[in-house]
Amino acid sequence: MTTDSSQVGVVVIGRNEGERLRRCLRSLAGRAERIVYVDSGSADGSVEFARSMGVEAVELDMSKPFTMARGRNAGFARLLQTQPDTDYVQFVDGDCEVVAGWIESARRALDERSKVVAVAGRRRERFPEASIYNRLCDMEWDGPTGEVRSTGGDVMMRVAAFRQVGGFNERMIAGEEPELCVRLRADGGKILRLPAEMTRHDAAMTRFGQWWRRATRGGHAYAEGAALRGHTSERHKLRQVHSALFWGLLVPTALSAAVVTALVATPWVAAAVAILVCGYLQLLLRVYWHRRRHGDAARHAWLYACLCVLGKCPQGLGLVRFWWNRLRRHPSHLIEYKTLEPDGELGVHA
Repeated sequence: MTTDSSQVGVVVIGRNEGERLRRCLRSLAGRAERIVYVDSGSADGSVEFARSMGVEAVELDMSKPFTMARGRNAGFARLLQTQPDTDYVQFVDGDCEVVAGWIESARRALDERSKVVAVAGRRRERFPEASIYNRLCDMEWDGPTGEVRSTGGDVMMRVAAFRQVGGFNERMIAGEEPELCVRLRADGGKILRLPAEMTRHDAAMTRFGQWWRRATRGGHAYAEGAALRGHTSERHKLRQVHSALFWGLLVPTALSAAVVTALVATPWVAAAVAILVCGYLQLLLRVYWHRRRHGDAARHAWLYACLCVLGKCPQGLGLVRFWWNRLRRHPSHLIEYKTLEPDGELGVHA
């Protein structure tokens, strides 16, 4: 198959993304055979704007539980209804702007490598200097290139492979992309990350509470991913679950108990407190040097290390949230970190 013959469709998901969605759709104009926008209850004119650009708009039934996985699957289904000969589908979150040249690079990579079923590139934060939390996002997305185990929400996939494994798991409130990649690789496919700019993301994360909720959602995603695929040979997300459980729940609990007990001034308790504190310091330094070896500036590496270590606590709470809901057999609900802004915009994506 040549680049000229392969057909690319795009699926964009969003809710009340405002100007972010407008940037997203404008960046895609003329770059794909078909664009489908899936809206999950916007009140900011997103649907009308999409249609004014000639974009197919799908409005989800919000009486049913919403997940980003459900939105992507709905967009994919509509894309195939209107363009059944589509070869590749580019998934994009509505708060992301697609970099010029990315669609062509990803299409070419899939054309040239028949075993590759998903291609991603470098996602960057649009305003990394706006807050330390935005900076952390930008650093998180600076991953290795070449053959990888998983991708995020911005990715181009081979339609046949996506259909073969059944698409995204719509019950998952987060972490649905790595879980899908487990199934794609189990089916014989390869995941590729190119050393190319892909998208610019607008996290709009300026407050500690937003970062905390996002980290809590991350812990929930680890627990759910492990529950679904942790029993496989690659032990999906078990390492992350064990880390959040140990550093985010067990050590803080032990440290708190030791500090309370230390009021009676027992020497062995003081030693236990010192050991636990040293454990956190060792973890902090390990993450710091990892980022330094990656090429980050010292101040950015320290920021990353401090927030990663602190983030174990909300991740631990995310584990508890998933396990508690599972015990009660209650469905989990979306954990949103973007909140209503003065201009009335509300985004839901990471």
